[in-house]
Amino acid sequence: MFKLENITKFKNTILSIGLATLLVSFAEASSTSSVDGAVKYPIKDGKYTQYHINPQSIKGFNLGRDATKKEIDAWNKDVMYDGTGLPEFDMHEGEVVLEDGKPKKAQGSVELGNELYDAQCVMCHGDFGSGGKGYPKLAGGSLESLKNQRLNPADENPNPMNPDRTIGSYWPYASTLFWYIQESMPFNAPKTLTNSETYALTAYLLSINDITIDGEELDDDYILDKEKFLKIVMPNEKGFYPETNTPKNPKEGVLNMKKYLSNPTNYGKGERCMKNCIKGDINALVMKIQDDLTATANEPLSTARDLPKVDKSSQLPGQAEYENAGCSACHANAAIGAPVLGDKAAWETVMKQGLDKVYYNGINGINSMPPKGGTDLSDDELKKIIDYMIETSK
Repeated sequence: MFKLENITKFKNTILSIGLATLLVSFAEASSTSSVDGAVKYPIKDGKYTQYHINPQSIKGFNLGRDATKKEIDAWNKDVMYDGTGLPEFDMHEGEVVLEDGKPKKAQGSVELGNELYDAQCVMCHGDFGSGGKGYPKLAGGSLESLKNQRLNPADENPNPMNPDRTIGSYWPYASTLFWYIQESMPFNAPKTLTNSETYALTAYLLSINDITIDGEELDDDYILDKEKFLKIVMPNEKGFYPETNTPKNPKEGVLNMKKYLSNPTNYGKGERCMKNCIKGDINALVMKIQDDLTATANEPLSTARDLPKVDKSSQLPGQAEYENAGCSACHANAAIGAPVLGDKAAWETVMKQGLDKVYYNGINGINSMPPKGGTDLSDDELKKIIDYMIETSK
């Protein structure tokens, strides 16, 4: 819907802020539409359009029961910047895992992390964290590169180099690394890694970023646990401003941010424009709406709940299965790297393996695609979907 264009180079960065303020003020003064163009309807006779408003107080109202400590512990995976929440032992469903009757210590070596990475991460993030199609690289970068600022391409001398943000060059705390791996990775099976496996993967990713812990290099035999984790100091820990991490006085962080934002020279130059700010053709703004929305922007609210009727007689074999299984999540997005439905060249390359091999890969999984796409489809149902994608891409 939106198209970014660099038609006019703004002399004042602050100009855009003045324009945004103008739009917000206009929206607040209007009772019929909001900033994003959506219509606001008044509450009348206890109803919002066709829907009744519940006037009853819900204070003290509760459904169900309070979660038990075990239930909370099973879901609480948060790790704070200071290490709060880092696990000391391996856990299963909120309880400590026992080994020979004793709590099993959570720890993992760089070598184990390397093995886990090659088995579950390399297909997306590349060898040694070098990055993959549609997925960020995890290693490399430099603090010096963070000084690179992407300027407006319409500038006379735009900077062609991006800041190279990776785990080693950008992240201020390693806690985020541990938490994100355990909460969201691997892509096709999040929350399946144990605490020890997460320590191992964290150790490996720190090692390929040349991070040392307490002056010690992380070789293959290095074992990471909670105690050693708390000694990690990331290279860019002091690289963020203004200072908002003020645990002794949280209000101080808020004041620092207000002070920073109140000084326009931090993010622009010149004087703030209050009227007649736009010079020249108003159609030459940096961002404009490509499609004319006036015809549909203020349509009356509809309460119809029926869905469009689909003529399934016109669907190809396997089409319904493809749509219902959610295959388009990967096969309609070229950035992910899967062959896109309708991409003739991509599917011609895939079919060079032979149909039986394509069936085999789909059923058993390949690269970042889990077996059967992570579904519970039968082999025959999956083959039907594959046939549909092949036929549609000829």
